[in-house]
Amino acid sequence: MRLKVNGAEQDVDAATLADALDQLDYRGAVVATALNGSFVPAKARAATRLADGDAIEIVAPKQGG
Repeated sequence: MRLKVNGAEQDVDAATLADALDQLDYRGAVVATALNGSFVPAKARAATRLADGDAIEIVAPKQGG
């Protein structure tokens, strides 16, 4: 399926947001996620179904000073 991930079109074979994160090498990473502009908590990712054309935003926290 074709998804927009952080603004870039990608082909991802995933049924759920959790599956997509695994395929995109975010397995186990501490990140915040949004689907089509709506925040998706970590606990809801496995139940969040994806559809062709969905937009996913993945944001990793940064440290600095």
